[in-house]
Amino acid sequence: MAELDFAGLMRQAQAVGEKLKELKERVAQKTVEGSAGGGLVKVTVDGTLHVRAVEIDRMLLESNDRAMLQDLVAAAINDGLERAQKLVAEEIGSLGPLEALRLAGFGGK
Repeated sequence: MAELDFAGLMRQAQAVGEKLKELKERVAQKTVEGSAGGGLVKVTVDGTLHVRAVEIDRMLLESNDRAMLQDLVAAAINDGLERAQKLVAEEIGSLGPLEALRLAGFGGK
């Protein structure tokens, strides 16, 4: 039976933790734009999935169509959140395949 190298496991865990911390910092600085209604409503969402800005076209506001405005704001936010989630997934993918398995001691260095 193989003996576990706990010190090596701890080093690997610390290295993965550092990579995850760097990843969180990196994605927090990135933003994506979501939109709805052909750009009548635009939102900016960051990598922490926080909505940073909402822009509503003046024409939409002047239409006084409250229901349409509500629907378009919700749709733009959902679009922005979906794009931000994809951004985060791509950044996690940049860590390399099976990075988390190194934490468990598989495929380690």
